[in-house]
Amino acid sequence: MNGDELARLKKAVCEGIAAARTEIQTVAEDIFAHPELGFKETRTADLVAARFQELGLEVERGLALTGIRAVARGRNQKAKVAIVGELDAVVSPQHPFADPQTGAAHACGHHAQIAALLGSAIGLVRSGVMAELDGNVVFLAVPAEEFVELAYRRRLMDEGKIQFFGGKQELIRAGVFDDLDAVMMVHAEAQVPGRKAFVGGSCNGFVGKIVTYLGKAAHAGAAPHEGINALNAAMLGQMGIHAQRETFRDEDSIRVHPIITKGGDLVNIVPAEVTMETYVRGRTMKAVLDANRKVNRALQAGAYAVGAECKIDEIPGYVPLNQHEKLTELFAANMASIIGAENVVPGPHSAGSSDIGDVSQLVPTIQPFLGGFSGVAHSKDFGVADPEMAYVIPGQALAMTALDLLVDGAAKARAIKDAFQAPLNRESYLKMWSDFRAGRN
Repeated sequence: MNGDELARLKKAVCEGIAAARTEIQTVAEDIFAHPELGFKETRTADLVAARFQELGLEVERGLALTGIRAVARGRNQKAKVAIVGELDAVVSPQHPFADPQTGAAHACGHHAQIAALLGSAIGLVRSGVMAELDGNVVFLAVPAEEFVELAYRRRLMDEGKIQFFGGKQELIRAGVFDDLDAVMMVHAEAQVPGRKAFVGGSCNGFVGKIVTYLGKAAHAGAAPHEGINALNAAMLGQMGIHAQRETFRDEDSIRVHPIITKGGDLVNIVPAEVTMETYVRGRTMKAVLDANRKVNRALQAGAYAVGAECKIDEIPGYVPLNQHEKLTELFAANMASIIGAENVVPGPHSAGSSDIGDVSQLVPTIQPFLGGFSGVAHSKDFGVADPEMAYVIPGQALAMTALDLLVDGAAKARAIKDAFQAPLNRESYLKMWSDFRAGRN
């Protein structure tokens, strides 16, 4: 296919998405107004599935409890390219659109990811271009990217409903990514209201933990000497973590940020049980695991100091994101054709984390960060500043990149996958986390 023919396909797809901008924005705003937390996104999943079905796509539901897979088929099946969006919200109870019962709010822009996912599907399907492509496009609406409500997810695990706390991790376990040649998604870049794209950046990985301090209850006024104060143990554990911070190398981007989720039972009882949650993040898994050992020593030391017991429940987190260079170049060129090359810039390293990093270890993957959003991420003032940039343009860029990959016998998709030296496959990925859980890292 020559350049003019490919340009014709891209023009048709982009015009189709632009024509559906009101439809796309309406769906995004509906999801924004009805946030749901991970593995609970039933309303959102119903809405997304209905939209895929209206497009005539094959739809599979119930992936990782609430996830959805829809497939648009090309004239040949020489490659498979996935476009991904996330269904869940984060906890931000002060956000004006927060759910009053759960505190959930789309303060990270996942509703815009779903808009981009649906927009790309609308453009590729309604334009009729799939009949000229030599591969399939798989649309994945994935649950539970935000690593929150750890106690709830632990219960789901104990009930045998999940084995990982992240939605994409569950899809990896189920083999959903096994036969894909490329994976693409976008993410909101907070505090960038203008039309800007940040491509090729990296993200931290992390491990999670639930920490339980067990002491001994006693009357806090009459006989505190008869108790063992678990809250004091927890506070000493946190101070021990702070004492480690000077040992964390700047280049490793270590972040440790514990919270106390239970501080005791009553004010007049010496706290007998205190629980904490924390992540240990870093630029590489080697750095994460090194910092994790230091954090565990500090936590245990807090218990030892007052004679309490410390139980640490180690939870597999997410692997660092490594974006694929060739995929990034294709996406960047398509985004530049819409917003101008001067507005497409290299992305920095982010100390945040996402389970798209896990996928990037198995399949060529990109997650560019895009502007159009105001306010601080995960805060009460996060919102959409430019609906066109947040909802419409990302779908156009993703759809055009899918065209690049799947024309001419899906040559580019196949070349990218053939040259990709995956650090992990599904089996080694699962073994890595199994070893971590068993303390063999």
